[in-house]
Amino acid sequence: MNKQELIQTINNIFIEVLDDDEIVITESTSADDLREWDSLNHIHLVVAIEKHFKMRFTSQEIQSWANVGDMIVNMQKKGI
Repeated sequence: MNKQELIQTINNIFIEVLDDDEIVITESTSADDLREWDSLNHIHLVVAIEKHFKMRFTSQEIQSWANVGDMIVNMQKKGI
């Protein structure tokens, strides 16, 4: 899966979890950019992404992300 396909798939997960059809994420998107992306929804997003891609993140990995791009880099290191 290339980076653009990965962003689109993750975007669809964000739309579903945050229940907002208007969401369009980029690599630089962070929780500060989306009103609905609070700490509880962050957990829901991570779990949904882990389930979709059949993978797990460590708490250290999750805490290191500043934006969606950091998460994607982490996913690509895992072979996604």
